[in-house]
Amino acid sequence: MRPIFTALFLSLLTASPALAANCITNKGSFGTYKQGLSQQAAANGVGQRGLQALGSASLSSLTWRFESNPSSQSGVSYGDPAAFLAKRSGSSAQSFINMARSKKSKNPNTFSSIERTYGVPADLLVTIWGLETSWGGYLGKTPIVDGAITLASYCRRHPRFEGSAIAALKLVDRGVISTSTQGGPSGELGHMQFLAENWLRYGVDANGDGKADPYSAADALASAANMLRQNGWQPGQPYGEGTRNFQALSAWNDSGNYQRAIVYAAQRIGR
Repeated sequence: MRPIFTALFLSLLTASPALAANCITNKGSFGTYKQGLSQQAAANGVGQRGLQALGSASLSSLTWRFESNPSSQSGVSYGDPAAFLAKRSGSSAQSFINMARSKKSKNPNTFSSIERTYGVPADLLVTIWGLETSWGGYLGKTPIVDGAITLASYCRRHPRFEGSAIAALKLVDRGVISTSTQGGPSGELGHMQFLAENWLRYGVDANGDGKADPYSAADALASAANMLRQNGWQPGQPYGEGTRNFQALSAWNDSGNYQRAIVYAAQRIGR
């Protein structure tokens, strides 16, 4: 190995640990994790406001408790999608479908515009909206930055979700969220509960106010359609189980139970 390449190789070896945030298995190490993540975030373009948000972030006890509880992670298979829909929504499957129809009928222009642009049916989007936040009725109570960083720090989830933790800090930089903005326990945000990394990638301005805002229903719905379209959704094609469009739903949520529930409800909303 030539000297110049040897020096470069050694410098890369010594530099890499400084940019790596080691995962943790106990709450007391959260501060140490944040120190490592700070270097990584700065190297990935996070600015002063984002770094300040990281510095002030607290470990989310709700997120940690959920991730530490094996029973909350057990994969239960629902042969009947209506049963999963009822459990997820807290009502009967038919009540959910009726409410989804009502929400769709109250927003005809929004849904028709999104379908023209991205080819994703209104019945599908209104179903996902209802499953994620009860059509905006509950957006979460966990500070997004806290939840995203806590999730990324936990060894079972690290490093898969570290990109979303850094993305949440970038959203603070851009003024999309603040340190007090609340969402889901894993750092999900807005009407459709996007992870921050996916919002940065797929978020669009649908209402024409000059910004992509996950807390605008129109922007969030259009962004969900954009995400599906960019992950293989075929306009005008069926989306039942076994189709290409059904496979595209895994980009949104990789749970087979969730995907089948989406299809079950969506196929009945338009009847």
